[in-house]
Amino acid sequence: MDRTRGTLFSYVDLEERVPPRHPLRTIRRGVNDALASLGGEFAGPYAAHGRSSIPPERLIRASLLQLLYSVRSERQLMEQMDYNLLFRWFVGLGIDDPVWGEGRLGIDPADQFNPERAEPRGEGRRCSRRTATGC
Repeated sequence: MDRTRGTLFSYVDLEERVPPRHPLRTIRRGVNDALASLGGEFAGPYAAHGRSSIPPERLIRASLLQLLYSVRSERQLMEQMDYNLLFRWFVGLGIDDPVWGEGRLGIDPADQFNPERAEPRGEGRRCSRRTATGC
């Protein structure tokens, strides 16, 4: 009988699991460089109310994965990020980090990063006035 047992501890280094010549390594370096140059842009809208619970850099990387791998829906993308080590590595999630719920990528970036188009909601959270998503 083939039985699989879960382990109490796992020492998986995501960096070592991604092959050195995998094309996503080159893409991730370029994306990280671009995002680093935009760091001030991301920090600005959250100065008065704190940053959102999910760093915008991770949301952008996840959206890019959805495009690159033709993932049809956010629900399917969240499912992939839950068990796909390559997706976790690219987005910047650790092996034990929880995956956020679907609906976070559907927030209009113009609303998320523009303080005039978004309004604060309790505890420093921001919601789109148009769609009321992300609340």
